Amino acid sequence: MDQLKNAIIERGSVVSDGVLKVDSFLNHQIDTDLMINIGKEFARLFKDSNITRILTIETSGIAPSFMAANELSVPLVFARKKKSLTMNNDVYTSSVYSFTKQVTTEIAVSKNFLSPDDHVLIIDDFLANGQAALGLASIVKQSGASVAGIGIVIEKSFQNGRELLEETGYRVESLARVESLQNGKVTFIKEPTTLHI
Repeated sequence: MDQLKNAIIERGSVVSDGVLKVDSFLNHQIDTDLMINIGKEFARLFKDSNITRILTIETSGIAPSFMAANELSVPLVFARKKKSLTMNNDVYTSSVYSFTKQVTTEIAVSKNFLSPDDHVLIIDDFLANGQAALGLASIVKQSGASVAGIGIVIEKSFQNGRELLEETGYRVESLARVESLQNGKVTFIKEPTTLHI
């Protein structure tokens, strides 16, 4: 997705060989025009997957997930990182390790918001080691629902997240696949071109 790749190059910054900072448009300040188009692209990619619900983790996944849910006309559910006073013990939970924050967090989703009939699209802002997506997939499995696919805004392809998710049998669609962050420069994996004859 060219608009996203341009935003990464023009407004993102490489913190280290493993960390890309995109808080100017994705996970602190939100570029709403970009998010609308990200939602449209996820909707296009998964339009034939019979999605009934979108699942993400608070907070960085909410903006792109909301736009995709709006395009697909389905509810958006987000896993909470902290249990609120109104949340009883009737929840699905999973432990998720964050590569960026280097902490493990227990996430929770109320059992009221997922059912065995659901076909769930998981969306997250980043894919590094795949732990967030696997944690969300675990919650989907606990509910008896099915994972229709995993949508990622930015994938760090030099880490093993995609491989882990695909080995588990999940369809993964990433809008920007970063090949390298070495020497402070972002390079993307070149997508194969399709010839129309």
